[in-house]
Amino acid sequence: MCESHAYLRTGDQEELFFENVDRVEPQEDGGVMLENIFGQRKMIRARIKELALVDHKIILEEIE
Repeated sequence: MCESHAYLRTGDQEELFFENVDRVEPQEDGGVMLENIFGQRKMIRARIKELALVDHKIILEEIE
């Protein structure tokens, strides 16, 4: 499987935000829409801080 898990980074801590993400779509308001393999979606006002493709991780950082 090629999905990734999305994590929200705060300082040096990473918290799981959304599992099995297979689509990441930037939004015009500066947020990100994530969709998983089951068609579920989550929106968050964040930016992509890091993509660790080999580890299947999407690291997000909230924006104010």
